[in-house]
Amino acid sequence: MAPRSLVLTAAVLLSCGALFSAFVPVPLVAKSLSSSAPALGQLPTAALSAALLVTPSLAHAATEGSAVWIPALSAVGAGFAIGLAAIGSGVGQGIASGRCIDGISRQPEVADDLRGVLLLSLAFMESLTIYGLVIALVLLFANPLIK
Repeated sequence: MAPRSLVLTAAVLLSCGALFSAFVPVPLVAKSLSSSAPALGQLPTAALSAALLVTPSLAHAATEGSAVWIPALSAVGAGFAIGLAAIGSGVGQGIASGRCIDGISRQPEVADDLRGVLLLSLAFMESLTIYGLVIALVLLFANPLIK
C-alpha cells in the first residue's frame, strides 16, 4: 500500500472517530474495587440483546435530550447511507468496466455482447445507489423516529 493511501485511510478513520465521538457521549464509569456489578464484557448475551431491542423504542421518547439527538443521528445515518451506497456502487462499476474492457481486448468479436451485459449490470449497480439516496432522503425528511 502506498504511503499516500495509508495517510488518507488514517485521516478518514480519525475523522469518523471524531464525528462519532461528537454525537455519542462516552459514559464515564468510576472504577471501584468494591463494586459487584459485572463489567460490560461479562454481561450475558441475553442482556445485551435485550438492551439492543429496547433501544429503538427509547428513541421515540420525547425527552429534552433526545429532541436534538434523533435528528442529528438521522443526518449522520443519511450521510453514511448515501456515502456507502456511492462508494460500493463506484467500486463495483469500476471493476465491472475494467473486466469488460479486458474481455473486449482479448476477444474483440464479442464486444457487442459484452457491452450489452455491461450496460445492464451498470444500471443494476446504479439502482442500488438510488436506493441509498432514497433511504437518506427518508431519514432526513420523513423520519419515522420523529413524531
